[in-house]
Amino acid sequence: MKLQETADHITNWLKSYAENAGVKGFVVGVSGGIDSALTSTLCARTGLEVLTLEMPIHQHPDQASRGQEHQAWLSTNFPNTRHLRVDLTPVYDCFVAAMQPSGADHGLSLANSRARLRMSTLYYHGQANGLLVAGTGNKVEDFGVGFYTKYGDGGVDLSPIADLLKTEVFALARHLGVVDSILDAKPTDGLWGDDRTDEDQLGATYPELEWAMAQQEAGKSAADFSGREAEVMAIYLKFNTANKHKMLPIPVCEIPAGFK
Repeated sequence: MKLQETADHITNWLKSYAENAGVKGFVVGVSGGIDSALTSTLCARTGLEVLTLEMPIHQHPDQASRGQEHQAWLSTNFPNTRHLRVDLTPVYDCFVAAMQPSGADHGLSLANSRARLRMSTLYYHGQANGLLVAGTGNKVEDFGVGFYTKYGDGGVDLSPIADLLKTEVFALARHLGVVDSILDAKPTDGLWGDDRTDEDQLGATYPELEWAMAQQEAGKSAADFSGREAEVMAIYLKFNTANKHKMLPIPVCEIPAGFK
């Protein structure tokens, strides 16, 4: 990948889109992870207004400190950026109490609720300040395994890095000078309040999932492989199938013309 050309292409795309939409710039949720760090950096390179939000909900200290370090780095390098910390822990705790959690999947449901509270917060600040919500999903998460929350971190106005594989995200972030603490951290969705990683939840690394995504595009299945490759392929296809509803348009019940 041509790193500088890619960075300039995304930056110009972002700036053109915002100017055509008649908005001031972008709002980005900063989690302390590589995707949000790269997205906010690319937005900042446009020279337009960029607001980053740190939105802790019982956040693991390591994630919070990395997010704050990145915000400080942006402030030093891009005077068009400003940053807020919105503590959503009290809001989340009230939500949990109101829901009276029960059921076998209530843990996952509550984890996804964290992402949806953050989405609402981003849109509040976006609308209040004339800013677009910039998504932070990469290609493997958005179009491969569907590893995001529907109407949570999947609820955005535009997706600047959704055509980049995770390894490409890391390469581009390193090229643009993103802080080492983020580059060295293992990817995590930050929805559980602990230090579990994406690999812990998915059962495969991002390079493995990228390989499987390429094999699927080539028409291969788990039966075409053996050992770890077959295992990774099965993991990828399981998530791809289960989360397909996130990647497709909302189904619409079309009424036959004769009924109208």
